[in-house]
Amino acid sequence: MGACCRSCSETAEGMTARYRRVLTAVLVINAIMFVVESIWSLIAGSTALQADALDFLADTFTYGLTLSVLDSAPDVRARAALFKGGSLGAMAFLVLAAATWRAIAAVPPEPETMGVIAVLALTANFTSVLLLYRFRDGDANMASVWQCSRNDAIGNLAVIAAAIGVTVSGSVWPDIAVAVAMAGLFLGSCRKICRRALGELESLEIPG
Repeated sequence: MGACCRSCSETAEGMTARYRRVLTAVLVINAIMFVVESIWSLIAGSTALQADALDFLADTFTYGLTLSVLDSAPDVRARAALFKGGSLGAMAFLVLAAATWRAIAAVPPEPETMGVIAVLALTANFTSVLLLYRFRDGDANMASVWQCSRNDAIGNLAVIAAAIGVTVSGSVWPDIAVAVAMAGLFLGSCRKICRRALGELESLEIPG
Protein backbone atom coordinates (compact mmCIF):
# COMPACT_ATOMS: atom_id res chain seq x y z
CA MET A 1 0.00 0.00 0.00
CA GLY A 2 2.88 2.34 0.92
CA ALA A 3 4.63 1.60 -2.39
CA CYS A 4 1.40 2.34 -4.25
CA CYS A 5 1.02 5.69 -2.47
CA ARG A 6 4.60 6.61 -3.26
CA SER A 7 4.07 5.69 -6.90
CA CYS A 8 0.89 7.80 -7.09
CA SER A 9 2.68 10.72 -5.43
CA GLU A 10 5.60 10.50 -7.84
CA THR A 11 3.19 10.41 -10.79
CA ALA A 12 1.32 13.46 -9.50
CA GLU A 13 4.59 15.32 -8.91
CA GLY A 14 5.78 14.45 -12.40
CA MET A 15 2.53 15.69 -13.91
CA THR A 16 2.79 18.94 -11.92
CA ALA A 17 6.39 19.46 -13.04
CA ARG A 18 5.44 18.90 -16.69
CA TYR A 19 2.46 21.23 -16.39
CA ARG A 20 4.65 23.91 -14.80
CA ARG A 21 7.13 23.74 -17.69
CA VAL A 22 4.37 23.86 -20.30
CA LEU A 23 2.63 26.73 -18.52
CA THR A 24 5.86 28.73 -18.34
CA ALA A 25 6.44 28.27 -22.07
CA VAL A 26 2.88 29.32 -22.89
CA LEU A 27 3.19 32.37 -20.60
CA VAL A 28 6.29 33.54 -22.50
CA ILE A 29 4.56 33.03 -25.87
CA ASN A 30 1.57 35.09 -24.74
CA ALA A 31 3.67 37.89 -23.26
CA ILE A 32 5.62 38.28 -26.50
CA MET A 33 2.47 38.24 -28.61
CA PHE A 34 0.80 40.85 -26.39
CA VAL A 35 3.61 43.30 -27.15
CA VAL A 36 3.67 42.47 -30.87
CA GLU A 37 -0.09 42.60 -31.36
CA SER A 38 -0.55 45.74 -29.24
CA ILE A 39 1.86 47.67 -31.45
CA TRP A 40 0.44 46.43 -34.73
CA SER A 41 -3.20 46.79 -33.67
CA LEU A 42 -2.55 50.52 -33.23
CA ILE A 43 -0.79 50.73 -36.57
CA ALA A 44 -3.62 48.87 -38.32
CA GLY A 45 -6.37 50.69 -36.41
CA SER A 46 -8.15 47.40 -35.71
CA THR A 47 -10.49 46.87 -32.74
CA ALA A 48 -10.46 43.11 -33.33
CA LEU A 49 -6.65 43.06 -33.12
CA GLN A 50 -6.79 45.24 -29.99
CA ALA A 51 -9.23 42.78 -28.43
CA ASP A 52 -6.90 39.93 -29.31
CA ALA A 53 -3.91 41.79 -27.83
CA LEU A 54 -5.86 42.38 -24.64
CA ASP A 55 -6.64 38.68 -24.61
CA PHE A 56 -2.92 37.89 -24.78
CA LEU A 57 -2.32 40.21 -21.82
CA ALA A 58 -5.12 38.62 -19.80
CA ASP A 59 -3.79 35.16 -20.61
CA THR A 60 -0.26 36.13 -19.57
CA PHE A 61 -1.68 37.23 -16.22
CA THR A 62 -3.83 34.09 -16.04
CA TYR A 63 -0.90 31.74 -16.61
CA GLY A 64 1.22 33.62 -14.07
CA LEU A 65 -1.56 33.35 -11.48
CA THR A 66 -2.01 29.66 -12.24
CA LEU A 67 1.71 29.05 -11.75
CA SER A 68 1.62 30.90 -8.42
CA VAL A 69 -1.16 28.69 -7.01
CA LEU A 70 -0.17 25.40 -8.64
CA ASP A 71 0.97 23.86 -5.34
CA SER A 72 -1.72 25.54 -3.24
CA ALA A 73 -4.76 23.99 -1.57
CA PRO A 74 -7.81 23.18 -3.74
CA ASP A 75 -9.81 26.11 -2.36
CA VAL A 76 -7.03 28.55 -3.26
CA ARG A 77 -6.85 27.18 -6.82
CA ALA A 78 -10.63 27.39 -7.16
CA ARG A 79 -10.64 31.02 -5.98
CA ALA A 80 -7.86 31.81 -8.46
CA ALA A 81 -10.01 30.31 -11.24
CA LEU A 82 -12.96 32.40 -10.03
CA PHE A 83 -10.83 35.54 -10.23
CA LYS A 84 -9.68 34.63 -13.72
CA GLY A 85 -13.27 34.08 -14.82
CA GLY A 86 -14.17 37.51 -13.51
CA SER A 87 -11.25 39.08 -15.37
CA LEU A 88 -12.57 37.59 -18.62
CA GLY A 89 -15.91 39.27 -17.95
CA ALA A 90 -14.21 42.62 -17.35
CA MET A 91 -12.19 42.21 -20.51
CA ALA A 92 -15.37 41.60 -22.51
CA PHE A 93 -16.82 44.94 -21.42
CA LEU A 94 -13.56 46.74 -22.30
CA VAL A 95 -13.70 45.25 -25.79
CA LEU A 96 -17.34 46.32 -26.20
CA ALA A 97 -16.42 49.87 -25.17
CA ALA A 98 -13.58 49.96 -27.73
CA ALA A 99 -15.90 48.59 -30.42
CA THR A 100 -18.45 51.30 -29.66
CA TRP A 101 -15.80 54.01 -30.01
CA ARG A 102 -14.58 52.52 -33.31
CA ALA A 103 -18.14 52.39 -34.64
CA ILE A 104 -18.55 56.09 -33.91
CA ALA A 105 -15.24 56.92 -35.59
CA ALA A 106 -16.16 54.68 -38.57
CA VAL A 107 -12.57 54.49 -39.89
CA PRO A 108 -11.83 51.10 -41.57
CA PRO A 109 -8.68 49.32 -40.33
CA GLU A 110 -5.81 48.22 -42.56
CA PRO A 111 -6.80 44.67 -43.58
CA GLU A 112 -3.38 43.49 -44.82
CA THR A 113 -1.74 44.18 -41.47
CA MET A 114 -4.72 42.64 -39.67
CA GLY A 115 -4.38 39.43 -41.65
CA VAL A 116 -0.62 39.04 -41.24
CA ILE A 117 -0.65 39.67 -37.49
CA ALA A 118 -3.71 37.44 -37.01
CA VAL A 119 -1.93 34.55 -38.77
CA LEU A 120 1.13 35.08 -36.54
CA ALA A 121 -1.11 35.12 -33.46
CA LEU A 122 -2.93 31.99 -34.63
CA THR A 123 0.40 30.17 -34.97
CA ALA A 124 1.37 31.19 -31.42
CA ASN A 125 -1.99 30.17 -29.98
CA PHE A 126 -2.16 26.88 -31.86
CA THR A 127 1.23 26.02 -30.38
CA SER A 128 -0.12 26.86 -26.92
CA VAL A 129 -3.24 24.75 -27.48
CA LEU A 130 -1.14 21.73 -28.49
CA LEU A 131 1.06 22.14 -25.43
CA LEU A 132 -1.91 22.41 -23.04
CA TYR A 133 -4.19 19.80 -24.64
CA ARG A 134 -3.29 16.95 -22.29
CA PHE A 135 -4.15 19.08 -19.24
CA ARG A 136 -7.60 20.25 -20.40
CA ASP A 137 -9.55 17.93 -18.06
CA GLY A 138 -7.94 19.03 -14.78
CA ASP A 139 -9.51 21.11 -12.02
CA ALA A 140 -11.16 24.51 -12.55
CA ASN A 141 -7.78 26.21 -12.54
CA MET A 142 -6.37 23.96 -15.29
CA ALA A 143 -9.64 24.09 -17.22
CA SER A 144 -9.59 27.89 -17.16
CA VAL A 145 -6.15 27.86 -18.79
CA TRP A 146 -7.43 25.54 -21.51
CA GLN A 147 -10.46 27.77 -22.06
CA CYS A 148 -8.22 30.81 -22.50
CA SER A 149 -6.00 29.11 -25.07
CA ARG A 150 -8.94 27.68 -27.01
CA ASN A 151 -10.61 31.10 -27.08
CA ASP A 152 -7.44 32.65 -28.44
CA ALA A 153 -7.23 30.27 -31.38
CA ILE A 154 -10.90 30.84 -32.23
CA GLY A 155 -10.41 34.59 -31.90
CA ASN A 156 -7.47 34.57 -34.30
CA LEU A 157 -9.52 32.81 -36.96
CA ALA A 158 -12.23 35.41 -36.46
CA VAL A 159 -9.73 38.27 -36.90
CA ILE A 160 -8.52 36.71 -40.16
CA ALA A 161 -12.17 36.56 -41.31
CA ALA A 162 -12.58 40.22 -40.29
CA ALA A 163 -9.54 41.20 -42.37
CA ILE A 164 -11.07 39.49 -45.39
CA GLY A 165 -14.39 41.20 -44.70
CA VAL A 166 -12.79 44.64 -44.46
CA THR A 167 -10.90 44.02 -47.72
CA VAL A 168 -14.07 43.04 -49.57
CA SER A 169 -16.40 45.67 -48.10
CA GLY A 170 -14.05 48.57 -47.37
CA SER A 171 -16.06 49.00 -44.17
CA VAL A 172 -15.20 49.09 -40.47
CA TRP A 173 -18.13 46.80 -39.57
CA PRO A 174 -16.48 43.38 -40.08
CA ASP A 175 -13.76 44.44 -37.63
CA ILE A 176 -16.36 45.64 -35.10
CA ALA A 177 -18.51 42.54 -35.54
CA VAL A 178 -15.58 40.24 -34.76
CA ALA A 179 -14.60 42.32 -31.72
CA VAL A 180 -18.17 42.03 -30.38
CA ALA A 181 -18.21 38.29 -31.08
CA MET A 182 -14.93 37.89 -29.18
CA ALA A 183 -16.44 39.79 -26.25
CA GLY A 184 -19.31 37.29 -26.30
CA LEU A 185 -16.83 34.43 -26.27
CA PHE A 186 -15.07 35.95 -23.26
CA LEU A 187 -18.39 36.28 -21.42
CA GLY A 188 -19.25 32.66 -22.18
CA SER A 189 -15.95 31.44 -20.79
CA CYS A 190 -16.37 33.72 -17.77
CA ARG A 191 -19.68 32.05 -16.99
CA LYS A 192 -18.34 28.52 -17.48
CA ILE A 193 -15.15 29.03 -15.44
CA CYS A 194 -16.93 30.83 -12.58
CA ARG A 195 -19.67 28.19 -12.39
CA ARG A 196 -17.12 25.37 -12.16
CA ALA A 197 -14.97 27.22 -9.62
CA LEU A 198 -18.02 27.99 -7.45
CA GLY A 199 -19.05 24.34 -7.66
CA GLU A 200 -15.61 23.23 -6.47
CA LEU A 201 -15.68 25.72 -3.60
CA GLU A 202 -19.16 24.53 -2.60
CA SER A 203 -18.06 20.89 -2.61
CA LEU A 204 -15.05 21.73 -0.43
CA GLU A 205 -17.35 23.28 2.18
CA ILE A 206 -19.41 20.10 2.53
CA PRO A 207 -18.21 18.09 5.57
CA GLY A 208 -16.75 14.72 4.64
